[in-house]
Amino acid sequence: MQNRKPKLGFTRFAEIWNGRLAMLGFVSVVLIELITGRGILTQLGLI
Repeated sequence: MQNRKPKLGFTRFAEIWNGRLAMLGFVSVVLIELITGRGILTQLGLI
């Protein structure tokens, strides 16, 4: 019998990747704003 760790839910692995992808998204939004000179809400047509 193997002791399997859960692959879904609030696991250390999932939270590390969630943090990495959040940082990547934040940096992407900042770079797009610097390049275009318009905020993300303006680009999406919300303002």
